[in-house]
Amino acid sequence: MAMFNRLLLTGAAGALGGSLRPRLRKLCDTLRVSDIADLGAAAEGEELRPAALEEAGAMLALLEGVDAVVHFGGVSSEKAWVPTLAANVVGLYNLYEAARKQSVKRIVYASSNHVTGCYPVGEVISPQDPVRPDGIYGVSKAWGENLSRLYFDRYGIETACLRIGSCFPQPRDRRMLSTWLSYDDLERLVRACLTAPVVGHSIVYGMSDNAATWWDNTSARHLGFRPQDSADKSRDALEAKEPNVDLDDPAVIFQGGFILRIGPAD
Repeated sequence: MAMFNRLLLTGAAGALGGSLRPRLRKLCDTLRVSDIADLGAAAEGEELRPAALEEAGAMLALLEGVDAVVHFGGVSSEKAWVPTLAANVVGLYNLYEAARKQSVKRIVYASSNHVTGCYPVGEVISPQDPVRPDGIYGVSKAWGENLSRLYFDRYGIETACLRIGSCFPQPRDRRMLSTWLSYDDLERLVRACLTAPVVGHSIVYGMSDNAATWWDNTSARHLGFRPQDSADKSRDALEAKEPNVDLDDPAVIFQGGFILRIGPAD
C-alpha cells in the first residue's frame, strides 16, 4: 500500500538515485524524479521533472505538491569549488527554501561520511562528535547538515541526514569492510527515514551490519534502521587482495580514505 501520494527523488540519474528509483515507487502513488542528466523514459507511476538545483524558480516548481523529498542530487564527490558551490550550497538552499514555501515537512538528505573523514580509523565516533571534513565536498555536506538544522529549528522541516559510507553492490577494498552499505540496506535506511513517526533533525551513518565499524549509530535508533547485509563475507577475499597496508598512507590512517590523497581541486 502506498504511504505517500507524491515523493520527489532528486539525483535520480546517479548511481544511488538510480538504485532507489524503482524501490521508492513502492512507497507512493507517484514518484517525481529529477536530475540534469538524462532520466530515460518514465516508468509507470513516474513523473520526469528535469531541474537544475541552482535555479530557484525551477526548484520551487519541482517541490509543488510533494509530500516528502529524497535528496540525492548535487556534486557527489571531490570536485572543484565552483560546481560544488552551485549544486551543494546554492542548490541545497534553493531546495530548502522551496520546501518551506511549498509546505514540505520531511527531507531525507544524502550527506556523506566525508563530513568526518579526518578522524583516524582507530577512533569510533558518533553524530554527536564535531565534524572533521576531509575536503571541499565534505565541507559542503557539513554545511548542508547545518542548513537542514536551521530549517528544522526555524520552520519545522524534519530532516534525516544520511552520512553514507561506501554504497556499492559489493565491497571493493579493505576500507569497505568498515564502511560498506549495500543497495538493499540503503533502501531500508531511506524507507526508515521516510516512515519513522518522528525524525526531527537526525544524523545517521549509512552502513551495513559490518563487524568492523568506525561509526556508532546509537543516537539514531529512533529511526528504526536495521541493516541486514554485511561486508564480512567478503573479508577473506579482500584481505587476500590487499595483504599489506601502508601505515604512512593518509588513505589508510584516516576514515576518509582515498580523498586524503587528493590535492586541492582547481
